[in-house]
Amino acid sequence: MNYRQIIMDGLWYNNVTYAQNIALCPLLAVTTTATNGLGMGLATAAVLVISNVAISLVRSFIPSEVRIPAFIILIATIVTLVDMTMNAYIHELYKVLGLFIPLIVVNCAVLARAEAFASQNSIIPSAIDGLFMGIGFTLGLVSLGAVREIIGSGTLFSGASLLLGQNFSFLEMTIIPHYKGVLLMMLPPGGFIAMGFLMVGKRYLDNRAKQKAAAMSSAPVTA
Repeated sequence: MNYRQIIMDGLWYNNVTYAQNIALCPLLAVTTTATNGLGMGLATAAVLVISNVAISLVRSFIPSEVRIPAFIILIATIVTLVDMTMNAYIHELYKVLGLFIPLIVVNCAVLARAEAFASQNSIIPSAIDGLFMGIGFTLGLVSLGAVREIIGSGTLFSGASLLLGQNFSFLEMTIIPHYKGVLLMMLPPGGFIAMGFLMVGKRYLDNRAKQKAAAMSSAPVTA
């Protein structure tokens, strides 16, 4: 098992948002700030890891004919536990994210990893796949939230101490002092615009890397 490939797929090459282009509903809905994106990303990452491990454990006991309903029941149970935990321990963030936490059940990324990876691999690779797919998704949420928040209000991780706890107060920054902000970036159209530019940036970097690799492979070897 190539663990490096699993890690790089989750973080970059097969990133849930910027490569697979799935789970865009929570991505665009909650990322008015980087704080919201971080909270939603970590919740989804927890579900991805636990569901991948659970499905890998029971994969040999589930008939192939009913695997999708069985996977959904397992994922729904895990999401319920995560939802209740967030309500108990980080209630302010729970109130902000609201309905989008239970909707992790229908997040395409979670079921896709269960079907494409966890149901076909052992526990450790499945846990690593879930972890780094979750981290990649979190990076997507945070990066989009950061762009929208900086342009929209000139701050970064605003409200982190309130939503995530006092231990996260060090994240709160004012990037542009005395900035009036651009309201468009805090609205849904701003999310689509920022997402488009970030996707273009990833494609540009991928193409540059391919061109560089091709140039190196075609370069003459000198003795």
